[in-house]
Amino acid sequence: MDNLPYYIYLVFGLTLLLAIFLFYKATNYSKIFLTIISVWITAQAIFSLSGFYKIVNTIPPRFALLLLPPLVMTIVLFNTKKGKQFIDNLKLNTLTLFHIIRVPVELVLFWLFVSKTVPELMTFEGRNFDILSGISASIIFYYGFVKKTLNKNILLLWNFISLALLFNIAFNAILSLPSAFQQFAFAQPNIAIIHFPFVLLPSILVPLVLFAHLASIRQLLNDKKHLI
Repeated sequence: MDNLPYYIYLVFGLTLLLAIFLFYKATNYSKIFLTIISVWITAQAIFSLSGFYKIVNTIPPRFALLLLPPLVMTIVLFNTKKGKQFIDNLKLNTLTLFHIIRVPVELVLFWLFVSKTVPELMTFEGRNFDILSGISASIIFYYGFVKKTLNKNILLLWNFISLALLFNIAFNAILSLPSAFQQFAFAQPNIAIIHFPFVLLPSILVPLVLFAHLASIRQLLNDKKHLI
């Protein structure tokens, strides 16, 4: 991990900043969101830099701390009055455009594979087709919210397909981690994700992508009208 090309860190860092900015914009510039995400990033930086996630033989596995808190918060928001109000006030157009971050994420994963820190199955040369969501996001945004030629059903279908692609890579990535639960990629396990800053992929970027899809689906199913 010490010999990775600098451009991998640069692209990943810029992608993280872009993701936070776009989601911040989607929240109508919520200071609460910015505070929570900043605290969570700081906490994950402290844990990962201390070597916490490098200990992989524990049960339950320590990498669960990357995923469970954001998932719990998502469940809480979708099941409380204030949480639902927050979700329904998000900008649907920006939530859609947000998914363009998946293109540079896939490039980073490919470069990490070339550097022998993630398995090939986590890239677009393997089982990961998530880059299609990132490429199509700008098209869906343009025709759905600029030209306004896409109906609700097409937007819903795109969100469900892209959500399935997200679950696919998440499933393969988790089962490729060096742990008692590893099922794939024993020759080259997924070690990058347990090092900083790449721990921010499962702990920040993936939960935001998941939340963006779920929030969009909720709004579309409720047929909410949003300003663009």
